[in-house]
Amino acid sequence: MLIDTSLVTSIVKHHARQILLPRFHTIKRHYKGDGTVVTEADIMMQDALTNALADAYPDIDLLGEEMSEKEQRALIQAPHPFWCLDPLDGSSNFAAGLPFFCVSLALIVEQELVFGLVYDPLRDECFSAYRGHGASFNQHRLSPTAPPDNRCGTIAFIDFKHLNTQQAAALLCTPRYGSHRQLGSIALELCWLTIGRGHLYLHSSQHLWDYAGALMVLTELGLPSRTFSGEDVFSTDLACRSTISAADPDLYQQWVEHLSQVVLS
Repeated sequence: MLIDTSLVTSIVKHHARQILLPRFHTIKRHYKGDGTVVTEADIMMQDALTNALADAYPDIDLLGEEMSEKEQRALIQAPHPFWCLDPLDGSSNFAAGLPFFCVSLALIVEQELVFGLVYDPLRDECFSAYRGHGASFNQHRLSPTAPPDNRCGTIAFIDFKHLNTQQAAALLCTPRYGSHRQLGSIALELCWLTIGRGHLYLHSSQHLWDYAGALMVLTELGLPSRTFSGEDVFSTDLACRSTISAADPDLYQQWVEHLSQVVLS
């Protein structure tokens, strides 16, 4: 399925600037049943992009994070292409005034990722990828970045929150990286691997809308990824998925080997 990627990008950028930027650090947070944060901005972005994308592509439905699970399952099971949207990845950061959040959008056709876009409105940075056409950063073709010369220079994005005590302790005692971060936006952390702002990645609990757009960018750049159990990360199942990745294939292999000893065993 062909889409006008420039049009889709302009739609996402326009609404992110109009809705998110004026409300950054000025809006109250609320809590969903699973304890995650949602704000008025999440709902407004999802509604705005649902309408705008429907106007541009009336034959493509939209699955959004803020829909009910019943609605999400109906869209996944239907034999039609659909957008997969996280209208505000990093809602807690957004509400607290921490400058690390984004909009993440993917297009899924016949159970396959076709297009991905991750937009950071504060920095005006946009990552995108179309299957078979490579990945871009601010409209410039991305190329793999060289990893640090030694382990002390590597930065790992690690979600310790969802590791069990034994896994977290083992990883902290034998880190195999220079330092670690958890910045609070899955899509943006993954995309930062593609431009060398991070080098290793580990997360054990991600929803489809969290990772789909960024995974398309990683895949088109040729960066490897897998789940804890060695499966492909992408699945249209609504169950949470784990992700292991790195900014370089050799670094990735070393990371997987280390994790196999201290986390995955």
